[in-house]
Amino acid sequence: MDTTTVAALSGNIATIGYGLAAIGPAIGVGIVVGKTIESVARQPELQGRLQVLMYIGIAFTEALALIGIATYYLFTTGQ
Repeated sequence: MDTTTVAALSGNIATIGYGLAAIGPAIGVGIVVGKTIESVARQPELQGRLQVLMYIGIAFTEALALIGIATYYLFTTGQ
């Protein structure tokens, strides 16, 4: 294969990789929010504390997506 084909193929693979890397955090955020809603429905007096913990969980989960996009740009720019 020539270098142009290899470069195009590696860019496509990096794009697919980022797409897969974004699926995990999206599922994780959905689970975190869903479990928080269940917990608030069960014990409404803990809503404030659970909301803070939910935001912390979302932040850690979204960090995975940021790592994925950074890796995508690292591989597509050739650095």
